[in-house]
Amino acid sequence: MPSFTPDSELDLLFSPSLIPGNVKSQLGADLHMRPLAKTDHSRSHLSVLAVLTSTPDLTVEQYTQAFETLRSCPNTYYTVVIVSRETDTVVGVGSIFMEQKFTRNLGRVGHIEDIAVDKSMQGRKLGLRVIQALTGISEATGCYKTILNCSDENIPFYKKCGFEKKENEMARYHTVTAASVLPTAVLPVADVPSPRL
Repeated sequence: MPSFTPDSELDLLFSPSLIPGNVKSQLGADLHMRPLAKTDHSRSHLSVLAVLTSTPDLTVEQYTQAFETLRSCPNTYYTVVIVSRETDTVVGVGSIFMEQKFTRNLGRVGHIEDIAVDKSMQGRKLGLRVIQALTGISEATGCYKTILNCSDENIPFYKKCGFEKKENEMARYHTVTAASVLPTAVLPVADVPSPRL
C-alpha cells in the first residue's frame, strides 16, 4: 500500500494556502484536501472524474500536458482534490475557473465544474467540502459571484451549499476530434475556424 505523500513533496497546481483551513478541518482524519498535483494521474484522479462523466484514458504525458496548460494561466484554474491518507488516492475532486469580466467594474466570476466523489466515499459530505473550498477560493481571489450548472435533481444539494437557482443554462455541443483536444496551442486568429450557424 502506498504511503501518503505530503504536499511539500508534490508539484501542485496552486498554493495550498488558498484552500480555507476551516473546510480542511471538517474532513475526517483519514482524508486530506489539497490542490491537484502533477502526478495525480497515478492517484486515480481520472477514475473519480469517470463517476461524473465520460473521461478519456489519458497517458501520463497527456495528463502532464493538460496540467501544465492549466498552470500556464496563473490565477485562473483551481482544482482541489481530497486524498485518502490510507491509500494516497484521490477520492474527491472539483474545479473552479475564474472569468475576467469587462462588466461589474472589471469583476471576476468563479465557475465551478466537475464535482465528483468516488462511489465508496459518497455520503461523507465530501462534495459539500469541495464546493465550500472552491467557493472560498473564489471569494479569496476577488470574485463577485460563484456560479455553476447542475441537473434539476442536484438543485436541492446546491441549495444546501448556499447557491440559489438563477436563470437557465443553454448548451451547444460540438464534434471534437482527438487531434483537436491535445496539444493545446494558441492559434493565430486567421487559423481559428468560424462557428457553424
